[in-house]
Amino acid sequence: MGRIIELIVNGKKHSVEVEPNKSLLDVLRNQMGLTGTKYGCGSGNCGVCTVLINGKPINSCLTLAVALDGKKITTIEGMTENGILHPIQEEFVKCGAIQCGYCTPGLILTAKALIDENPNPTKEEIRRYIKGNLCRCTGYVKIVEAISSAVARTKDTSEESKT
Repeated sequence: MGRIIELIVNGKKHSVEVEPNKSLLDVLRNQMGLTGTKYGCGSGNCGVCTVLINGKPINSCLTLAVALDGKKITTIEGMTENGILHPIQEEFVKCGAIQCGYCTPGLILTAKALIDENPNPTKEEIRRYIKGNLCRCTGYVKIVEAISSAVARTKDTSEESKT
């Protein structure tokens, strides 16, 4: 028998009945229809299922949904606003950091958590922060470039708002 929990997903409250053994990944994809969060390894080794819980990146395949009652969850679908891509998403496209795209949602959410935590990371700090997200296509060079470009854009925007 399931338990009703309340999740705040991409800024909207949802009451969801979850079984005690269901992962957040399963609830997001199969119950809520949010298929941007991908299934990769199912053991927390690849990072393709990364979402943000209260702003922190987690592997949704390892996280039991029942433990998240009242938590704020951000999926890749929550990164756009009124159909406009988030600057991190735009930079991934612009820099060619998307190959097959399977790892992209997890990497973008991890990058958002990094920039929120550290608005001015070095390239080495970026590499360290995304180490839990596997990408088999890009070699990470363009991914690091895209995140660095998003950081520069964020700095430019905050500089403009000060003037």
